[in-house]
Amino acid sequence: NSGVMALLRPLLLDVVPTIQQTAALALGRLANYNDDLAEAVVKGDILPQLVCSLSEQNRFYKKAAAFVLRAVGKHSPQLALAIVQCGALETLVICLEDFDPGVKEAAAWALGYIARHNSELSQAVVDAGAVPLLVLCIQEPEIALKRIAASTLSDISKHSPELAQTVVDAGAIAHLAQMILNPDAKLKRQVLSALSQIAKHSVDLAELVVEAEIFPVVLTCLKDSDEYVKKNGATLIREIAKHTPELSQLIVNAGGVAAIIDCIGSCRGAVRLPGIMMLGYVAAHSENLSMAVIISKGIPPLCACLIEENEDHIKAAAAWALGQIGRHTPEHARAVAVANVLPTLLSMYMDTRSSEDLQVKASICTTKKALKNILQKCTYLPALEPLLHDAPPNILKHIVGQFSKVLPHDSKARRLFVTTGGLKKVQEIKAEPGSLLQEYINAINNCYPEEIVRY
Repeated sequence: NSGVMALLRPLLLDVVPTIQQTAALALGRLANYNDDLAEAVVKGDILPQLVCSLSEQNRFYKKAAAFVLRAVGKHSPQLALAIVQCGALETLVICLEDFDPGVKEAAAWALGYIARHNSELSQAVVDAGAVPLLVLCIQEPEIALKRIAASTLSDISKHSPELAQTVVDAGAIAHLAQMILNPDAKLKRQVLSALSQIAKHSVDLAELVVEAEIFPVVLTCLKDSDEYVKKNGATLIREIAKHTPELSQLIVNAGGVAAIIDCIGSCRGAVRLPGIMMLGYVAAHSENLSMAVIISKGIPPLCACLIEENEDHIKAAAAWALGQIGRHTPEHARAVAVANVLPTLLSMYMDTRSSEDLQVKASICTTKKALKNILQKCTYLPALEPLLHDAPPNILKHIVGQFSKVLPHDSKARRLFVTTGGLKKVQEIKAEPGSLLQEYINAINNCYPEEIVRY
């Protein structure tokens, strides 16, 4: 407000180098603070001056100038575009070849903050020739430089298969894969993130990541003391598992399902989410893969997530995963039902139905679908019976439908159904004449002598 920007600008051209650097640092810190101040840097015509100095000045000034560009570019695609338009990318890419690792780091950081916004900006960074040099940077000895270069490769890869392919073609996967076991937690986070962003786009890209022999090495990350290493490791495994049954089978064979289940059991909150999703993807592919999740004791930790977690989206993910496990055959559904999941899912569905929140609405849909998936296959009646008393009509029809399939063929179940009060409950259900629910009720009543039904 006091017009400091205008006072700092001439200082960028001061004859004393330390004054130049300090002025640039001050501008960077102002621009870093919020987007209005970053906008003021752009409007004050300061960027062209910085870009010009980036190519000529000493390493201290280069670092400060790259910091300003990063601070401006991080806030929005529009501000990042302003940096691209003043020709900064080419100069930043030249800085990636500087002999000073600090200058490389500052340049890589600025490029990452520009590339992360959208695929157009990311493409501009690629077109400026950044990718091969970033791959060289991850091979440098300095840990800080490795981290930032891996992070920038991650930001470039995330937008589209084509951009990820550019990173792959520059030979990034092999170098990233070698660093999965690096003792530095922050570097591991970035490396796992970059591999995830490459693997997520297509089967081919996921297979290239797997071929770099990341299994079983990557499973050690799931036991890491750093929460983000755990989370990013689980995310990488999820992004590979989702594509095909073959890739999921490969993860099962490497012990990946058991490792993810341990990981979900040992942590709380958002760290669990990618692991939960991964189990759902694996189970969704086929009966055998779903059975692998059941045999590895995957159901109890997923049930624990339904009860322990407060966030709706994490609960909904656990519900979805249980639905994927239970939807294949009566045997699968029984494994889920025996864990006493159905009452929990039903109460989740009932609790949130009145909510107006969009996120909650989405999780209701997921929970309802999971319930339906399991119920339509579940022939284990002891687990279904308690639900007869609480379920709303749209869920009730699936429950009664299962009874109408099983009871005609199972005399022991028919007797039990009377003694536990199930048959009485069915008589109390008000169904629309001619509806599917009414048909199911008639089918159940037809299993019994008329006087018992009347009684």
